[in-house]
Amino acid sequence: MLMLACVLPQTARAADDVVEITRAYIEAAEEGYRLSAAYAFDLNHGLEDALQHGVQLYFTTEISFTRPRWYWFDEKAVTAKRTHRISYNVLTRQYHVTILGSVSQSFDSLDDALFFLRRPNRWVVAPRGALKVGEVYNVSLSMGMDRDYLPKPIQVNAINNREWTLASQKRTFQYKAE
Repeated sequence: MLMLACVLPQTARAADDVVEITRAYIEAAEEGYRLSAAYAFDLNHGLEDALQHGVQLYFTTEISFTRPRWYWFDEKAVTAKRTHRISYNVLTRQYHVTILGSVSQSFDSLDDALFFLRRPNRWVVAPRGALKVGEVYNVSLSMGMDRDYLPKPIQVNAINNREWTLASQKRTFQYKAE
């Protein structure tokens, strides 16, 4: 019983450090190919505390389309990356989520801000014509906290601290270009 009691808290804690990709598919639109995705994750106590004390957290989504070839390496058709920043303003008591290089939105609660991160808008990952119609592509998707954007003193601590690791496994699926 004692051994079981020791193992259970560690498994629960390990699950907190994972971003689960619950939905991912590509849809063709007039402006290009859009990623529709949903993620499941929570911030652990250390990350929440850091956010409350002014540390901005960055989450990066990476996607790549490769076309298998029998005679050579797979052809890399499209690679895209998008980063979201979440921050907390102590004076206004609001959370801000920003898509780097794009829009910013304010939220009254951490749950609302995280909901925005977990269910992002459909993102145009490739323009029309970037994929060959009728060809099958392997799509790789990953999402997680990007420690490269953290301040340098925190980066040093984050390398050795599991509280600062929050990432998904690469999810791979196939898409036939339309």
